[in-house]
Amino acid sequence: MTKDNNLLVKFELSGIPPVPQIEVTFDNDANGILNVSAEDTTTGNKQKITITNDKGGLSKEQIEKMVAYADKYKNKDEEKNLIKSKNKLENYTFQVKNSIMDEKFAGKISEDDKSTVEKACFDTLKWIHGNQTATNDEFDHKMKSLEEIVNPIMTKLYQQGGGMATDTVEELD
Repeated sequence: MTKDNNLLVKFELSGIPPVPQIEVTFDNDANGILNVSAEDTTTGNKQKITITNDKGGLSKEQIEKMVAYADKYKNKDEEKNLIKSKNKLENYTFQVKNSIMDEKFAGKISEDDKSTVEKACFDTLKWIHGNQTATNDEFDHKMKSLEEIVNPIMTKLYQQGGGMATDTVEELD
């Protein structure tokens, strides 16, 4: 993310002794002028700097190119995020399904709970297969729905000493 940032200016605030509290204020006006001030709340000493766009910032042409580039790749970014959401849901579903099939859980999960989790996983995988063009929000909603069914059962299982603690896909990212 930081690779896309643009350094405006480097500056050093001097004459302000190191104290427990310094109040820093940033003010960006409509003309793109950035005012930064720092005040020692103990002594009242102030320093201020004004940063304008005339010190090597981006030109209007550069900004327009950056916006055009972002627009050009917006669809690819959305497509990438959509694939991530789908894969996250699919991976989580398989992870849960594999967890309840593990021998370590045999005898520790009731048939009702096992059946509930298996059905939720089956229904989710069926939904994924039938909704290849779903949106990020739809994949996220389906993930939350699955978690609402599965998490209480898996939590109960782990509290009973079910063994392996598996991370959710979210925790691995």
